Amino acid sequence: MSYTAMYRKFRPARFEDVKGQDHIVTTLKNQIKSDRIGHAYLFCGTRGTGKTSVAKLFAKAINCENRNGEDPCMECASCQAIQSGASMNVVEIDAASNNGVDNIRQIVEEVQYPPTEGRFKVYIIDEVHMLSIGAFNALLKTLEEPPSYVVFILATTEVHKLPVTILSRCQRYDFKRISVDDIAARIEELLGIEGLEAESDAVRYVAKAADGSMRDALSLLDQCLAFNFGKKLTYQMVLDVLGAVDSTVYSNMVRAIIAGDVYTSIKLLEDAVMEGREISQFVSDLTWYLRNLLLAKTSDDMSIIADMSREALERLVDEARLVPTESIIRYIRVFSELTNQIRYASNKRVLTEIAVVKLCKPETEAKVDSVIPRIASLEDKIENGVIMSGAGSAPVGASASGDGADSKPKPKPAALPKSVPDDIKSVVENWRKILGTVDISHRMFAKNAKPSLGAGGELLLVFSKEACRAHFECSEDTTKAHAEQNMQDLKNTIEQIVGKEIEIKTVLAEDEVHYETDYPDLTKMFNGMTVVEED
Repeated sequence: MSYTAMYRKFRPARFEDVKGQDHIVTTLKNQIKSDRIGHAYLFCGTRGTGKTSVAKLFAKAINCENRNGEDPCMECASCQAIQSGASMNVVEIDAASNNGVDNIRQIVEEVQYPPTEGRFKVYIIDEVHMLSIGAFNALLKTLEEPPSYVVFILATTEVHKLPVTILSRCQRYDFKRISVDDIAARIEELLGIEGLEAESDAVRYVAKAADGSMRDALSLLDQCLAFNFGKKLTYQMVLDVLGAVDSTVYSNMVRAIIAGDVYTSIKLLEDAVMEGREISQFVSDLTWYLRNLLLAKTSDDMSIIADMSREALERLVDEARLVPTESIIRYIRVFSELTNQIRYASNKRVLTEIAVVKLCKPETEAKVDSVIPRIASLEDKIENGVIMSGAGSAPVGASASGDGADSKPKPKPAALPKSVPDDIKSVVENWRKILGTVDISHRMFAKNAKPSLGAGGELLLVFSKEACRAHFECSEDTTKAHAEQNMQDLKNTIEQIVGKEIEIKTVLAEDEVHYETDYPDLTKMFNGMTVVEED
């Protein structure tokens, strides 16, 4: 006997085998239990979510001679005939190839005759949206008032193409995409029945790649099992068969893009191509990775980031700290546009490399959202004194010829009072750099810190209570807790930049008056940056 595909072999035989459609299963079971069977049903939803399987299961249940509760017994003559496709009571029609008026007129003529055995005559019309306008019109009257022994079940993936006159005559059931957890659990169950083994990561990747379709998941599983039949299915096998890439490659790619490293980014892409990975799949998976990166950046609840190991999730959170939210959104926008471009492109690799260069070098783009990282880059150069003027390469204040003799000498920063220790002076000189290093989510808070000098020569970081409360918009107790945490983070950053352990105390001023008068601002006592005056 020839091999039967898993999605056909393991069609649901009971309602509990239908995964991810509890709202539909419960309704149909209650109708069977109360004997309130409708005359027309419309099953709509994306591919592979169980529309046809539930239709056949429902047809078996309402015609079963020895029904076990709401489930068909699968042993009586009616169940066996429907299962084998030999039943005269259940007629399955593919509307994609039988979409004419004559096909529907044949159905209209047949419904006049009652079933030879069983209670109901069931017509399952798959892809019903493919029917012609004339065919729909021929079906209308019969669909509205069929004989009591006839049940119509219409299935479609594009419900918006159905006439309103058809929709109003049916009970509509929307099949949802099946969750990764439900698909993975079903795969594990079927592997146990087949006596096969697979790594949990491999199972979950197959479930994720199915994109909510149980049929697609089982087809992919069949393909992966055939790759190395008889051995345990591993995560690497799944990646090899499906042409996918491990998440660490995407992590390294994102880190290289954040750093503006074109060479490393292109090399990672080249390695993936040389290993036989599909470019379209690479772009799709990287876009999904960036989606997870955006959620890690903007959400406190990591449970919405599914299908990642703890190590991968920790790495993702670390990457989220390295890049602003606006840049992540730009990355997703560029790759989303690329997905549409490479669909029919003859050279997908070149287009993908161009997109990678755009991400590494935002100055190559004219889009509005690319301005933000360009401004951030300029700010970083300004803080480090690398300020360019016009089209030339000479710093501001230097002569056009490159001769520094005509440039005005750089004024030295004013000396601090003798009572200020050198370590504190170093902190104040690097204050802007310190603010730029603080996590972007706390930067506005850190800007409220005013460096001042304590009585014992220690560094005081003075915060306004009103500024803290406005920043967090919460109660005073919560404000204090958040402020203490941010103060500690700021202290750690200062010590890392200065390279010394210095005594730092934090002060939360009682009010704005004390904030301004009781604590002198050291940054106003001297200019911490070397300024070059223009001619």
